[in-house]
Amino acid sequence: MLMYLNALFVGLLILSNILGVKLFSVGDFVLPAAVIVYVVTYLVTDVIGEVYGKETAKKTVKAGFLTQIVAMIFIMIAIALPAAPDATFDKQAEFETILGGSFQVMLASLISYLVSQNTDVWIFHKLKAKHGNNKLWLRNNLSTMTSQLLDTTVFITIAFFGLPWSLILGMIGTQYAFKFLVAVVDTPIAYLLVKIAKKEKHSTSTGAEVIS
Repeated sequence: MLMYLNALFVGLLILSNILGVKLFSVGDFVLPAAVIVYVVTYLVTDVIGEVYGKETAKKTVKAGFLTQIVAMIFIMIAIALPAAPDATFDKQAEFETILGGSFQVMLASLISYLVSQNTDVWIFHKLKAKHGNNKLWLRNNLSTMTSQLLDTTVFITIAFFGLPWSLILGMIGTQYAFKFLVAVVDTPIAYLLVKIAKKEKHSTSTGAEVIS
């Protein structure tokens, strides 16, 4: 189960970087499509931390950071490759628009990732040390809501630095409100995934004891 959770975490990270160029509207609010994907990564690390421990969750965060660096390098290499001469296959401009973010945005993404994901793990396990296996709903929500506020604030401030502060604050408020709601909604999913992971972990350890 851990392997699948790690794969899901990394896959969602890479996907969120791609989906970030797509904007959608909910009433008068405009949001990047990445928010519906990236917010789930916090759920995944919470499940990993709950079942496999703090150090395993921290390793997942580190692996995600390294994967993003490697992905960015290969994307830049792909963009730099000469486009096919046939106009039918020459989609260089579209390719760069979708995958080639500015250095400022990429830097904002990496910094906000490190700050928020590590904060999420830290808060989650501070609460777990206090409550043990009880109150998963509290540590899941509190750690995610706090870290998402940090992520949104750091990313938008760095990525859009130079814009009027009224606009920046409006973007932070809009995105965080959406992430806050998602954090509340995903609580039952956290309980379900933790139950499945614990059952799988128990059956695996029991099987290993029988073999030994």
